[in-house]
Amino acid sequence: MAMIDIKNPENVSTAAVVSLGLIGGWLTARETGIRPLGGAVLAAAGGWAARSWLAKTDPLTTAGLTALYVGAFGASHPLAKKIGSWPAVLGVTAVAGGAACVLSDLK
Repeated sequence: MAMIDIKNPENVSTAAVVSLGLIGGWLTARETGIRPLGGAVLAAAGGWAARSWLAKTDPLTTAGLTALYVGAFGASHPLAKKIGSWPAVLGVTAVAGGAACVLSDLK
């Protein structure tokens, strides 16, 4: 039986992973009605991105990007009450994904 070929962490586009985690996690929770399932998507993507951030950058940058990712998730909730769910999720995703691109993916 062949082993699973996992992509090298230096070759992962973390901006895409962050986007998948934030948008996919929210959409999963919304469409299934199971919030912990959305949280599992969010956590899995965050772990995958952090693995790559650590390989591409340094622990401080990894901690900062991880904090931004979790903070974006948290900020989307009160922001959604002001501007709506889709705009809030897309807005925080743009910020977190952009930061991941600039601080990690373009290096």
